[in-house]
Amino acid sequence: MALHVMEEANRCLGCKKPRCREGCPIHTNIPEVIRLLKDGKLNEAGWMLFENNPLTTVCSLVCNHEKQCEGHCIRGIKDVPVHFSVIENYISTTYANQMVKGPAPGNGRKVAIVGAGPAGLTIAVILARYGYGVTIFDSKDKIGGVMRYGIPDFRLPDAVLDDFAYRHLELKGIQFRPNTTVGGAITIDDMFRDGYQSVFVGAGLWKPRSLHIKGESLGHVAFAINYLAAPGAFRLGERVIVIGSGNSAMDCARTAIRNGAHYVTVFNRRDKIAASQYESSYARLEGVNFEMMKTPVEILEDCVVFADSEYDEEGRLHTIPGSEKRYPCTGVIVAVSQELGSSIMNSTRDIQTKSTGLLIADEDGRTSRPGVFAAGDAAHGASTVVEAVANGKRVAEAMHAYMQTLPPPEPSAYAEAPLVEAVESSVLAEQVIK
Repeated sequence: MALHVMEEANRCLGCKKPRCREGCPIHTNIPEVIRLLKDGKLNEAGWMLFENNPLTTVCSLVCNHEKQCEGHCIRGIKDVPVHFSVIENYISTTYANQMVKGPAPGNGRKVAIVGAGPAGLTIAVILARYGYGVTIFDSKDKIGGVMRYGIPDFRLPDAVLDDFAYRHLELKGIQFRPNTTVGGAITIDDMFRDGYQSVFVGAGLWKPRSLHIKGESLGHVAFAINYLAAPGAFRLGERVIVIGSGNSAMDCARTAIRNGAHYVTVFNRRDKIAASQYESSYARLEGVNFEMMKTPVEILEDCVVFADSEYDEEGRLHTIPGSEKRYPCTGVIVAVSQELGSSIMNSTRDIQTKSTGLLIADEDGRTSRPGVFAAGDAAHGASTVVEAVANGKRVAEAMHAYMQTLPPPEPSAYAEAPLVEAVESSVLAEQVIK
């Protein structure tokens, strides 16, 4: 592995105007990271990666490198680009074992993060570096959001996120409150009442988008976000149809094969696949079939009815009347994106939303309510992990600047009340001794 990494590193030209860095949404200083590695300074290279991108171990695995850093590599014009994804993964995973530093000195201020996805985790880490007391709230039992529950383990192992939770959250003193849906028993108003000076809303897109065709409620149908969260809970049989062609659709198709399906076909109403070439090529390699220009009409117990699609002279998509055909299947996965739930918005005063239900926020994440910030899926819709990290970095700095304008939080009126010493139960003690 190390030999292969150094071979890739030695192929880097060290461009003075690195196109790879410009192609990276978070502007990782790729030539400098590679130079440090070649000089034997692996720890310095690792520090640079994590300082710029707390989720570098994740991004090295799931980024769309072919359109970002590697897609902009000058070598790729006439040759094979430098595979920085391999280099980044080696450096970040090796250096991660050195990250044992404890929390920064506290500044007496608290911040709440709603959603443990990439944007929320990035903001939590950055604000913890400034000394804020950070609490992350999430409706799931573990951190990661769509990274854990929407990306298959064969692409992003849970162990990577578990290691992040230990080194970036536990060691830094960041608190995590799992299985907590903000907008229900706890609201954003409650958070301000309890002394949080700023709240970040980064709830993921957990509400599946429907096709709105007959048959979607049948028992052999699953929505992609639900299926990927727990594929073993579904029994879709050996012949599965996946409707949609994005990266999530590819994940569903490949996951279905790993869960016993023998025939998996992806249906797309357009003539081009929305997923990256990298992801779709893996799907084809693993035996996934593709049917293009097919629009779903109805889902039946043993098949899906599709009609042929066509573009008119103005490039608009239409179905061809009378072209409907039945395609047999034992299970169906609908993978046509997700949208934001409404619990937070319905329970929060003075916060404006778009017609799509997403929060209205400026480029620095400020919403219509002072102290409430938003980014990631909650404000911009579905985005990649690295795009969420880039947005999170910008919002974290805006939140820090905002909180520095506020007076220090007032202590509780009961902070000086007498403290009753804990008294152990003699019965419990005897039970423990026995």
